Amino acid sequence: MIHELRVYHCLPGRLPALLKRFENTTLEIWKRFGIRQAGFWTVAVGESNQALYYLLEWESLAEREQKWNAFMADPEWLAKRAESEKDAPILERVSNQILVPTSFSSVK
Repeated sequence: MIHELRVYHCLPGRLPALLKRFENTTLEIWKRFGIRQAGFWTVAVGESNQALYYLLEWESLAEREQKWNAFMADPEWLAKRAESEKDAPILERVSNQILVPTSFSSVK
């Protein structure tokens, strides 16, 4: 099992729109593709409170590539994403990292 840590850095004031998009759209579409989330977090104290952090669970990099690419090309996702940004863009930038658990990690 590997995890992908994704950080969405929002433009000022746009975090609520991103959270709404995940809650009302993205998670339902992910279910169709079998994309599994391990958790979502916002920042209470830290560098920026305009970011969303989340973890995805993957069996392998091959699974990630197949499912993520299919999701990113999905016509429903593309339309809903565009609709959610009709007033203004949401994201400043996205960063991601593929994490591999250590031998002593409680998460395997």
